[in-house]
Amino acid sequence: MTGTGIFSRVVRFRKFFSSNLGLRHVRMICVQTIKFTMPNHTLESSPNAVLNKAVLHNYMTLPIPDGKVQATYIWVDGSGEGVRGKTRTLDFVPSKPEELPIWNFDGSSTGQAEGHNSDVYLYPVAIFKDPFLRGNNRLIMCETYKYNKKPCETNKRHTCAQAMEAAKDSKPWFGIEQEYTLLDMDKRPLGWPKNGFPGPQGPYYCGVGADKVYARDIVEAHYRACLYAGINVSGTNAEVMPAQWEYQVGPCEGISIGDELWMSRYILHRVAEDFGVVVTFDPKPMEGDWNGAGAHTNFSTKAMREDNGIIEIEKAIDKLSRTHLRHIQVYDPKKGKDNERRLTGKHETSSIHDFSAGVANRGASIRIPRGCAEDRKGYLEDRRPASNCDPYSVAEAIVRTTILNE
Repeated sequence: MTGTGIFSRVVRFRKFFSSNLGLRHVRMICVQTIKFTMPNHTLESSPNAVLNKAVLHNYMTLPIPDGKVQATYIWVDGSGEGVRGKTRTLDFVPSKPEELPIWNFDGSSTGQAEGHNSDVYLYPVAIFKDPFLRGNNRLIMCETYKYNKKPCETNKRHTCAQAMEAAKDSKPWFGIEQEYTLLDMDKRPLGWPKNGFPGPQGPYYCGVGADKVYARDIVEAHYRACLYAGINVSGTNAEVMPAQWEYQVGPCEGISIGDELWMSRYILHRVAEDFGVVVTFDPKPMEGDWNGAGAHTNFSTKAMREDNGIIEIEKAIDKLSRTHLRHIQVYDPKKGKDNERRLTGKHETSSIHDFSAGVANRGASIRIPRGCAEDRKGYLEDRRPASNCDPYSVAEAIVRTTILNE
């Protein structure tokens, strides 16, 4: 039954009872009926969008036995850019990863093992509060290991942790600007005309208004969920292309940037799932005159943050200039093929083939923020990482080049 049909019936109902109930009361009935029956053509093919969340709430308010905890183990799958998760019951509230049991999963279903030898191990490495189940329930970031206890090919955390340990005296800080795009179930950017395109880019960046931004509900829900979980989210904004958004994680020291960014991606997928919307981290979701999506990485060491740290920043940029190709190969999961579509020299990007640096230059490989140049200390921004990059790989490459001189 369409929303229009419901409306017409309510109007007749109001006319019939207006003399007995009073117009004010009957108008309230009319408004409430329309509110819950207006059709949503944008998400009409999304199974999750049509589920009645009030039914779920009826069960989620059930108390669980004392001492019982639901722990969701989360890991990076065989694609190097997807996340998976499964939940188990614990008899205690974990306070550190070492307390948690090692678990396993079917790696043949995630691209991480063969069917005849499919068990892959999950090693807990970081704990976060669960914004979906709340209470004492937890989200657990995990590393993946094969049957022989060697790290899976997409376990980039293993070597990143080694690099961070070697560089810990330099106190490396990272902040990643994670861009993403919201899609409907047809994989069309959310809010875009089905058989056309929105107006040209310009009014959407940091925009306000129903004709400029779409699905702010998802953005705000994700922001709050990350803060609840213990992720150091430092901000968010609408991006240049409509249906594209960004949030920032950091500053985080060392390995924690990867743990927190991956967990924030998981939470974003889960939040969007509740709304019946798809999230993509594809670095160029729409061809043509539309901005791509990146994961600009802000980096500094203790020496860069101190007085006259600009000297250390310039030294780091020089080292990065001599390892450009090596970095490009680890800045997306397809060894640069994804970034080829994005790093064209247009739409606020540098060319994938060239290295460049400049103050306040968003068309450069490395940008020094103007405030840092004026203060002569601070940080640099590597604008090359793609939105679907593995943050462990990005952070490791930067540290090995600029601190460990590898």
